[in-house]
Amino acid sequence: MASTHSFADLLRTRTAALHDQAERSGVVHDILVGRVNRGSYALFLHNLLPAYRALEAGLQQHHARAGALGVGALHHAGLLRAAAIERDLAALSCDGPRDLPVLPEGERYARRVEAAAAGDGVGLIAHAYTRYLGDLAGGRVLGRRVGAALGLPPAALSFYTFPGIDDVPAFARAYRSTIDALGDRLGAPESVIEEAAVAFALNIALSEAVAAG
Repeated sequence: MASTHSFADLLRTRTAALHDQAERSGVVHDILVGRVNRGSYALFLHNLLPAYRALEAGLQQHHARAGALGVGALHHAGLLRAAAIERDLAALSCDGPRDLPVLPEGERYARRVEAAAAGDGVGLIAHAYTRYLGDLAGGRVLGRRVGAALGLPPAALSFYTFPGIDDVPAFARAYRSTIDALGDRLGAPESVIEEAAVAFALNIALSEAVAAG
């Protein structure tokens, strides 16, 4: 009997415990409970940046090859976060690599995303699910918490806004449907589901490294 669960459901089920762990770990937990400091937050953003650059470059590359077919369907200009992170770092007076290090955990995360983009790029589905659907939902909660904790102006919170998307909840639902459609075309979805678990583990490791730094 065919499963009644969508591909995104399968991704969510596999990563549910890791999602809970991520919220209880490292700098993400510090943000959620309102005890993050400006330096740790800037370091966190700086170390997410390489992974976002790799994700966006990979999706743009696949989109250029096949348009809305395949993994390229997950590319959307309104989702691009790297430039938003750069603006936030500038507003935080932390001008990129001159002030902040890329931690080994940040480097490892970015290299994993780059590897996922190779070949047909199906591994990028897992990373788009982990990052972009998270940004569209829980990430906006993080934005409110960090803004309140650090007293940041809107210019330092670009990461959490999506001016190119008119209706964020509706867009998130449509994006999830795109992930479902891609999953339906996968011959062996297990590798992508496991890649999502790896993505969460890499995020947790980075969050903990930032908090310990």
